Amino acid sequence: MARYAAPGERGSVVSYRDRYDHFIGGECVPPARGGYSADPSPVTGEVFTEVARGTAEDVHRALEAAHAAAPRWGRTSTSERAHVLNEVADRVEDHLDSLAVAETWDTGAPVREALADLPRAVDCFRHFAAVIRTQRGGVSDLGDDLLAYHFAEPLGVVDRFVPWRSPLLMAALDLAPALAAGNTALLRPSDRAPASIHVLVDLVGDLLPPGVVNVVNGVGSEEDEPSGGKGADVFFADVADRRDAFYDRALEGFATFALDRALVQTPIHDRFLTDAVERARAAGPGHPLDTDTTVGALTGHDQLDRTLSLIEVARRDGARVVCGGERVDLGGELSGGSYLAPTVVVGESRVARSELVGPVVWVTSFDHFDDAVKELSGTASGVGVWSREAGVGFRAGRRIRTRRVRVNTFRPGAADHHALLDQYQRTKTILVEQGA
Repeated sequence: MARYAAPGERGSVVSYRDRYDHFIGGECVPPARGGYSADPSPVTGEVFTEVARGTAEDVHRALEAAHAAAPRWGRTSTSERAHVLNEVADRVEDHLDSLAVAETWDTGAPVREALADLPRAVDCFRHFAAVIRTQRGGVSDLGDDLLAYHFAEPLGVVDRFVPWRSPLLMAALDLAPALAAGNTALLRPSDRAPASIHVLVDLVGDLLPPGVVNVVNGVGSEEDEPSGGKGADVFFADVADRRDAFYDRALEGFATFALDRALVQTPIHDRFLTDAVERARAAGPGHPLDTDTTVGALTGHDQLDRTLSLIEVARRDGARVVCGGERVDLGGELSGGSYLAPTVVVGESRVARSELVGPVVWVTSFDHFDDAVKELSGTASGVGVWSREAGVGFRAGRRIRTRRVRVNTFRPGAADHHALLDQYQRTKTILVEQGA
């Protein structure tokens, strides 16, 4: 067990500034007229910094800076862009601990999650540095001395909202392909967790030409964030054929709350639920800066209050709260933090599809394969399928309408990097008639 010192404490690996302005054109820029908002840490409830509030004027200025930098960055050689991305990756890798503590203090999530996410961010920057160096155009022979040359070009300026969940990794998943493709960027951090993005920008900003990356706070809306939560998992009856390492792995999501919804096939529902609840209860919240903690804080009291109100609605609808469902006071310095007891809810309710944030799993049962496929199709953040039979996992993966399926694992897996790069480029075609 190891516990990192909190920002501001002696021996801490990271320090927050007292105030963060917008980051525009390579400089810290005060808000035009929005003022500043106090930013409390969900770990303790105490204000640790204040962050500029953005307005349309700030966004306009940031977009002007991004558009001004776009032509030069877009014409920068792929080898130079790759060099910059690799430098960013090196800088992040050299400061994994400080970035992880910064994100935990900002979001309340356990530091072990940030320590797992940040190496993926490093890999993302390095991957796109390699991809862009090897990307080639194409030539089509259309006959009669007519050729078509195909080139990948940047879009120009990309505008991205950074969600409060894993904001540093989410920023990397947008920035790495966008910058590799030759775009400039405007990032809009979530109002729930705006500060850790600035720690990242402070760390790597000198590696980027002015205007290539810009950050404006206070103009992001939680409605801008993709819905769907952490995801849903379906557990087929053969999962519980015997108690072994596979069965333990299937239950692990209830200890780490790596899922929001669980569909359990009827024959194993009661037994599986009993074991899952035991795991959930044992996972009680702890100090988020402790590397052994699996359940941290929610991002703020408002988010905690909303989750508690949804749980109460579920109770009134007849759903069963098998464990948890109440606020937790961890005492001492953590007494003002936003902590929820690990919660498992069983049954149907009008809020069953709502995003219950925090250590909450909603459990329902299903009878047949087709029932699970119908229920899970359309899950925005992806689906996990659990079965000892490889054919069942593959068939479910093919049938469920969602962009990503995990089979027998809670690991998020690597992003589809090629698909990500395509989102930040367009193809230009030049037709050339030979011998004219």
